[in-house]
Amino acid sequence: METLELLGHPVRLRIVHALRGDRLLTTTQLAALLPDVSKAMVYRHVDLLTEGGVLEVAEERRVRGAVERHYRLRRERAGIDPAEASTFTSDDHRRCFAAAVAALVAEFNAYLDRPKTDPAADPVGYQQHAIWLDEKELHAMIRELRAAIVPRLGNKPAAGRTRYLLSPILFPSEESPPS
Repeated sequence: METLELLGHPVRLRIVHALRGDRLLTTTQLAALLPDVSKAMVYRHVDLLTEGGVLEVAEERRVRGAVERHYRLRRERAGIDPAEASTFTSDDHRRCFAAAVAALVAEFNAYLDRPKTDPAADPVGYQQHAIWLDEKELHAMIRELRAAIVPRLGNKPAAGRTRYLLSPILFPSEESPPS
């Protein structure tokens, strides 16, 4: 199965998100993080991601006669590289974007369904802004965002840290006006 097909499914994308940050999780733990997805479906998608090389078995243990596997994300396989994305058709991009948005909606619904959820206190944000940028300004902004985000991607779980899902989305919403 090619990368687009593997990562173009909302449940598989949510599994990938759940394992980001160097986490080791069992299928049971993944199922607990995806309460709206059946255990059978989580097992099926974990198998597909493992067969496709996106996940790997980090360790195995015997627990009450069964083998418990802990999975790890293979970061180099957990995304679509720019060279591959440059070959996508418009329909491929639609599929990827739809899967990403569906995964984001499912994650947000799972957050809202947790007890004692307080979006105002957490603080939750989902605003959209329209900004006018020339090419130089656009690339400067992307560099600035990367400079703010990338160093935090390596943060490990620790007391006092909460895991957040950050999903920057950027695309031109209109054509440039004529000069």
